[in-house]
Amino acid sequence: MSDSEDPSDDVQYHIGVGPEDVADSVLLPGNPERVDKVTALWDDHDEKAYHREYRTATGTYEGTPISVTSTGIGSPSATIAIEELARVDADTFIRVGSCGAIQPGMDVGDLVITSGAVRQEGTSKEYVREDYPAVADHEVVAALVAAAERLGHDYHVGLTMSADSFYAGQGRPGFEGFQAAGSESLVEELREANVKNVEMEAAALLTVANVYGLRAGAVCSVYANRITGEFRTEGESRAAETASLAVHLLARMDEVKREAGVDHWHPGLSIE
Repeated sequence: MSDSEDPSDDVQYHIGVGPEDVADSVLLPGNPERVDKVTALWDDHDEKAYHREYRTATGTYEGTPISVTSTGIGSPSATIAIEELARVDADTFIRVGSCGAIQPGMDVGDLVITSGAVRQEGTSKEYVREDYPAVADHEVVAALVAAAERLGHDYHVGLTMSADSFYAGQGRPGFEGFQAAGSESLVEELREANVKNVEMEAAALLTVANVYGLRAGAVCSVYANRITGEFRTEGESRAAETASLAVHLLARMDEVKREAGVDHWHPGLSIE
């Protein structure tokens, strides 16, 4: 770990990694304990650093280099990880998390692939104006959809709302039943606007990635159905498996783009 706060240092201050420690593509779970569950799906891996909530491992999945860094809870700590990973040359980020579903027909254990996000969190507002969109990279979305299809996982694609609070900010009662202003109608308003799910990091990830010209997306397992009240910690490995395969598919997509002499992936190209 670096003793300096200089962000130009090779070894990053918070996450404790240098340029040789991470692959171009990094999965971003929140909980450091999820790192073991992610790397269990890979061909091989080595742990590179573990400082605070940031635990990093690097290995291969189907021969493709891949890394994972845990980010803790919420957008502030996740954005620190993105900043420092970008400084050591990572350029593709996929959040692998859990969420609450707010639309009918979304079961616990299903996956939600984020196409864009409602920026209810505050971190992204410190980077850019509030009407700047939080949009997932289209190649990452396509790779996540293709991965989920190949693996046979049930999934949904759409808009995510990212909040800074697990309780008041997501329309849940706080301590001793405290209700934040507007919280009783929050979920219904989001549902009517066709938002699929609620979590705490995707909007900041997508916003900051777009500001910096990086690729980013998110896939989350549904742990809670806010309509039925059902809650189970199910589907975590499905999100990790889908994101890992997506990184492999993105690497193949990049190869095909280079061979075709184009800059952007489109349906006329094949990765079969």
